[in-house]
Amino acid sequence: MEYFLEQVINGLQLGMVYALIALGYTMVYGIVRLINFAHGDVFMVGAFIGYFGFTNWNMPWPLAIVVAMIICAALGMTIERLAYRPLRYAPRIMALIAAIGVSFFIEYFCSLKFMFGPNYRVVQRPFEEVYWSIGGVTISNIQVLIFVTAVIMLIGLQYLVYRTKLGAAMRTLSFDHDTARLMGVNVDRTISLTFGIGAALAAVGGVLYAIAYPQIFTFMGIMPGLKAFTAAVLGGIGLIPGAMLGALIMGQAEVMTAAFISSQLRDMIAFSILILVLLIKPTGILGKTQPEKV
Repeated sequence: MEYFLEQVINGLQLGMVYALIALGYTMVYGIVRLINFAHGDVFMVGAFIGYFGFTNWNMPWPLAIVVAMIICAALGMTIERLAYRPLRYAPRIMALIAAIGVSFFIEYFCSLKFMFGPNYRVVQRPFEEVYWSIGGVTISNIQVLIFVTAVIMLIGLQYLVYRTKLGAAMRTLSFDHDTARLMGVNVDRTISLTFGIGAALAAVGGVLYAIAYPQIFTFMGIMPGLKAFTAAVLGGIGLIPGAMLGALIMGQAEVMTAAFISSQLRDMIAFSILILVLLIKPTGILGKTQPEKV
């Protein structure tokens, strides 16, 4: 039983990281109906900035997270301005191809030696890992850090979306751009900030991922990005609670499969759940149940 509960905690840890990435996917899709495949690479950049922050630049790890958020937010807004905005009202397939192209560009550009380099890097954790035993179940300070950080980010995002003027603009845009413009919403600025906020959340996920799974490389964003996108679709893309729920399900499915069936099958099981849910409910688990989308 203790082993099962420890795997549940491990699944929550992984699911929380996926959730931080999935929120960016769902926010962008909710507003511009774009699947931003470069989002997983922004997650990778965040992991590297965090790594350089608390190793090469001797920053305290909280400051490294903040710096990673700022740089990735700027990166996300730059990507939107240069690659996506000119194609905003073009056929969706063009924006989709552009997103794939941006993803490859970031991966291979960051692999250059004067950037992050092509090799794997082992991350020296900025603090000692401490374990506690609670009722026979082991939990680490890294897991607590991920849980607390992800919950704070989710609460902050919920507040921003439902209690601020920017959030109201985001929700208006999710329904109709022209109507939002007539209501005085600055469409370009709101979309750009949405990209920036989503990228900042991905940066937090990247730094936490680097601390929890201490090995990073420039193509590390592909699989977590795909799984986070899957999680967003699973929960109901465009819905913040759906992204969170889908991410937690993906995390649990992956960890439980690796622990009790086979680690080689964990990806197959996770994606099979997505196919099953979409066959039964194409809008995702929470799709159409939330009247407001972001």
